[in-house]
Amino acid sequence: MPSLLEIEALRVEFPGEDGPLVAVKGVDLAIEQGEVLGLVGESGSGKSLTCRAVMQLVPEPGRVASGAVRFDGEDVLTLGKSKLRDFRAHSVGMIYQNPFGSLNPTMRAGAQIAETLRVNRGLGRAAAKTEAVALLDRVGIEDPERRYRAYPHELSGGMAQRVMIAIATASSPRLMLADEPTTALDVTTQAQILKLLGQMRAEEGMAMLLVSHDFGVIAQACDRVAVMYGGHIVETGPVETIYHNPEHPYTRALLNSVPELDSAGNVQRRAALAGHPPELSDVIPGCVFAPRCEFAREGCETVSMKLEQVGPDHHSACPVRPFAGAAAGGAEAAGAAPQAGRTEG
Repeated sequence: MPSLLEIEALRVEFPGEDGPLVAVKGVDLAIEQGEVLGLVGESGSGKSLTCRAVMQLVPEPGRVASGAVRFDGEDVLTLGKSKLRDFRAHSVGMIYQNPFGSLNPTMRAGAQIAETLRVNRGLGRAAAKTEAVALLDRVGIEDPERRYRAYPHELSGGMAQRVMIAIATASSPRLMLADEPTTALDVTTQAQILKLLGQMRAEEGMAMLLVSHDFGVIAQACDRVAVMYGGHIVETGPVETIYHNPEHPYTRALLNSVPELDSAGNVQRRAALAGHPPELSDVIPGCVFAPRCEFAREGCETVSMKLEQVGPDHHSACPVRPFAGAAAGGAEAAGAAPQAGRTEG
């Protein structure tokens, strides 16, 4: 049986003066029904564009140059307008990083949910309003009748994100694309949003692609994780395996940059990953991480970036494997998942 979502050899590019600028470079990913896959990496690695490609929402002048995005075996990239509209309305939902940038500031929050219900599910005005209030209650907004009438600017960041989740789940999608849904929220609200998404997954069997900078978020919410750098997937595997036995130097460097809590509960900063991610215009032969890698050696310039199996359901793009089987440092080595908090860099 095919996976619920299969991304194969996905390439996303933008026009440049000297040729196309490639932002996503041959990405392969798969998500099973009911599974939560985390996609983690620094800004500019191609995570959000991978999400948007699934919805055929790559911003112009960007485009999907090649590859396939199959949902239930059907390639989304070949759908006509009518089928694509139906796919977006019923099969997949999307939660964006900034809810205030996604909500219409001139419409009441509840009316935006009701409009989604009327368009996607064909409900009448009264039924749509009743269902919208029920959705607001379901996502944990107190006094949903009153909040239905609120404008987005009258909501806190957490409430606005809950409204976005209500909109995204209004048609009970089988797949949720969550593009850094907790980034702009405080830690307490982050935990509440993650708990809410977990409850929805448990109740409806909804699969999810969760994009985040935050290894703590990934540890709390995901079954598997894919690490992305410079447009490539550099490592994939079960969350516990990746945290305790990272095989790619980039994964290890990210984990080693996560702040820790000491015995007194104080945050201990750790060394940031040196250097900067590559620009789209950079042409780096072989391993794209080599310029920042402390383990780089002769031959890295010919690495194919193809994922190779290094363990059960565990794949890495680094053939050197300089610390195969060794745990990352700090809390991870002791068996504890990272605390919620953004990675350095």
